[in-house]
Amino acid sequence: MQHQWDNRRTAFLTKNIAVLLGGMSPERAVSLQSGTAIREALQRRGYRVCCIDVTPQLAEQVQEHGVEVAFLALHGPFGEDGTVQGLLELMGIPYTGSGVLASALAMNKAATKKILSYHGLPTPAFQVLHAGAAAEEVTMPLPLVIKPAEGGSTIGVSIVHSRDELPQALAGAAQYDHEVLVEAYIQGRELTVGVVEGEPLPLIEIQPLTGFYDYTAKYHSGGSTQYIIDPQLPEGLREYIQQLACSTFQALGCSGAARIDFILNPEGTPFILEVNTIPGMTASSLLPKAAHHAGIDFDSLVERILLSAQLHKTSRIKAGGDVV
Repeated sequence: MQHQWDNRRTAFLTKNIAVLLGGMSPERAVSLQSGTAIREALQRRGYRVCCIDVTPQLAEQVQEHGVEVAFLALHGPFGEDGTVQGLLELMGIPYTGSGVLASALAMNKAATKKILSYHGLPTPAFQVLHAGAAAEEVTMPLPLVIKPAEGGSTIGVSIVHSRDELPQALAGAAQYDHEVLVEAYIQGRELTVGVVEGEPLPLIEIQPLTGFYDYTAKYHSGGSTQYIIDPQLPEGLREYIQQLACSTFQALGCSGAARIDFILNPEGTPFILEVNTIPGMTASSLLPKAAHHAGIDFDSLVERILLSAQLHKTSRIKAGGDVV
C-alpha cells in the first residue's frame, strides 16, 4: 500500500492541482478559509497548486488553469452537493472526496436520514415539509429542530420549544432550501467522528458554552466552544460510535474524508444527525483536530486526501462506452 501511495505522490507532484473554493453558497466565507489552508499545506509539500474561486463559469476556469486534479474545498450547495462533482466527471478530472451520488445524498439531510433508516442506523425521528408549509402541518411532538434539508454550518437552523415559534423557524429554514426537515430534538452530548478512506479518527465532543453549536460557535467562538478529543465514555461505546460512523460512510457510498455528527442521549444511545462529505479545514475545524490527536499533522492529512482523488464514473467506462 505504501508503495502505491509513493507512486501516486510522484505522479501528482507533476500535475496542475487546483483547490476549488469560495463558490456561491451561504458557506462561502468558511470555504475560502478552508481552501486557503489547503493550498498552503500542498505548497509546503511541494505540489504545484493554485486556487480557483468557483463561479458558474467553472468549466472555463478549469480549462484556463489547465487543471489536472481538483481538491474540493467547497461547502454547501453548488460544491458539496454533487453538482461540481458531476462537471468534473464529464471533464475527466479526478477530484477529492465523494462522488456525485454520495455527495447529493449526504447534502440532503432528509435523503441521508432515509438511507440511514433503511440500513437500520439510528437517527432521530423526522418529518419532511415543503418550503411554505404551515405550522399546523408539523405533526411531531415538541421540542423540535427545524433546518433546511440542504445546507450546512448550522445556517437556518432553529430549536423550537413551543408551537408559537414554529412559523418563524419554518420560514427561516425555507430561506435556504425548498424542503424543510423537522427533527426530534434530543438533549445530549454532541459528538463527531471523522472518517478518512473508511478508517475512523478519534471522537470529539463539542461543548458550546452558549448551549447551541451554531455558526458563530463554530467559526467565531473566541473560546465559547470547548472541544474534548477522545472524551470519556462507557466501555465499548467509543468503538460502537466509530463503527456507526464507518457504517454511515459505507451506506452513503462516501469516499476520501467525511465527518459524521452524533447526539448521545442521557441513556447512552447515539443518534446520527448528518454527514459532511467536505469537512471544514479551517484552524478551528474538527477533522484536523481529530487527525492531529491520531498523529496525523495537517499537511499529512491534506496530502492523504489529495492522493485519494479519483474519478468515480468515467474511470469505470471504456472508450467504447462499455462499463467495466
